[in-house]
Amino acid sequence: MIKNVCLTSIWSQDLNNLLPFYRDVVGLKPSLETPGFVMFGPHTGPALGLGTHSDVRGKNADPARHIVALEVDDCAAEYSRLKAAGVDFVEAPNRQGPGPTIATFRDPEGNLIQLAQFHEAG
Repeated sequence: MIKNVCLTSIWSQDLNNLLPFYRDVVGLKPSLETPGFVMFGPHTGPALGLGTHSDVRGKNADPARHIVALEVDDCAAEYSRLKAAGVDFVEAPNRQGPGPTIATFRDPEGNLIQLAQFHEAG
């Protein structure tokens, strides 16, 4: 029986192309570091993994195929903080209907990443 989503990974030709961005600019804290792989989040998930993969070359040619979302308390504040740090946003914070507020940016290899702020029902 499948229980839940526990780990999403973003692979790169070289982990060092992505690690400084996610750790130092986005502000995620590594919970596991091995040569060629870093995980952010608890070992029991949900977590984000970054790693070097022998089959990956260059920037993502199809960045909208898989989009990772990072949950935030205040989407507008995180958008402002990251925008001031030079992060390339393709979508400012917006909310469509009762869903979360979303902002979308590109990482250094062109992968699309979202900030997601969930709201109380009501």
